[in-house]
Amino acid sequence: MRLLAKCVIGCFVLGALGLVIGGAIPAAAQEKGKKKVELKVKVGDTAPSFESVDDSGKTFKSSDVVGKKILVLYFYPADFTGGCTAQACGFRDEIEKLKSAGVMVVGVSGDSVATHMLFKGYHKLSFPLLADEKGDLAKLFGVPVGKGGESPTIAANGDKGKAPRGVTIQRYTVVIDKAGKVAAADQVTKAGDDAKRIAEMVKKLDTK
Repeated sequence: MRLLAKCVIGCFVLGALGLVIGGAIPAAAQEKGKKKVELKVKVGDTAPSFESVDDSGKTFKSSDVVGKKILVLYFYPADFTGGCTAQACGFRDEIEKLKSAGVMVVGVSGDSVATHMLFKGYHKLSFPLLADEKGDLAKLFGVPVGKGGESPTIAANGDKGKAPRGVTIQRYTVVIDKAGKVAAADQVTKAGDDAKRIAEMVKKLDTK
């Protein structure tokens, strides 16, 4: 009986291991226990200045914004994917409220300028998207960067396709106040709620 019990337990353990390896157990369960990554920038730090390329192919300089407006820099994995679309459209829907509070929203991913143009046009986004194809901007803030891949695309006429993505950046939102200090640097777990969370947060900042 003891031998039989040991065999049953052993089979159960092996079976569970197989489920993890095979992907049948949700990724969230596998991720459980991993420590949250701390960014290089901390609340109260002077935010690093940076330059990048926006969705129109023009150079975006943080120095043109910091000191004049609150800058919300949200990093996300890929254009046209579920969570990233929800996050972008959330900021789109809150953008007038944010602008009236002296806030500029800027999205950052490893997608190309061309993919950003499609994403911005299709979802009628009225804020810049930066093409951080090598992950340099994300790394400057300490946001984790993974390998690239392919992002889905949707043209203005509805045609679907795919486009290469240089890197895959994890979802973090950094808020830089008018004095150039980091007011928040958070990993985002609920993409669709991020804009409302930020809208509430900036109410507490000095927008004069």
